Amino acid sequence: MKSRTLFFAAILIVGWAVFEACKHEIPGGSNVIDTTGQSTVIIPPGISGRTCSTDTVYFANAIQPLLNASCAMTGCHDAVTHAEGINLSTYAGIMRIVSAGNASGSKLYTEVIKTGSSRMPPPPRIAMTSAQISTIQKWINQGAKNNVCDACDTSNFKYSTAIQPIIQNKCVGCHNTASLGGGIDLSSYAAVKVVALNGKLYGSVNWATGFIAMPKAGVKSPDCEIKQIKKWIDAGSLNN
Repeated sequence: MKSRTLFFAAILIVGWAVFEACKHEIPGGSNVIDTTGQSTVIIPPGISGRTCSTDTVYFANAIQPLLNASCAMTGCHDAVTHAEGINLSTYAGIMRIVSAGNASGSKLYTEVIKTGSSRMPPPPRIAMTSAQISTIQKWINQGAKNNVCDACDTSNFKYSTAIQPIIQNKCVGCHNTASLGGGIDLSSYAAVKVVALNGKLYGSVNWATGFIAMPKAGVKSPDCEIKQIKKWIDAGSLNN
């Protein structure tokens, strides 16, 4: 009888260990308190039902995708590698090097504004643009909130105003001439058009069977953004 009890106890322990090992945090998601203030839910960017303010930088829409593409990758600051103990794949991890309301006193900002060999992301990875750095600065100075809104408009599917910004903030950090993730360059219109015409761009962002799901380090892009990309491709992938 005693041996049977020990046997079943062992099964329970193993089962719990397997359950714990299979639990995953959703990267890039946004912890948002609901209107009752009683629960916390993971809301992917662009499906919150909250209208965006043009004066506000939203974490889930702008900051997490940008850091996923530029910093939170294998060998750098993802959940597995967490170089220098820094994990930039979650809001909690990012806030360890952010002083809300004080960009100049936040390591996240002071690292990305460096130049030369000491900058982040480090060479040969592509440097953040001045616009991206300004976005990070503004988000921090606005309180570094874990917020999200609906910014997408499917009636806008021009390359310059819709497609290029999505790719710049979510893809170019890994797919550029200095860092050809998967052998793919997305740093120019000509390069983007190639993967648009061969089906890889839409297949990847739509997480279709047979394609590598992108963005690789985050939740699936909002349906609205995927529709924008599809409309742009169907209209001829124009440089408009």
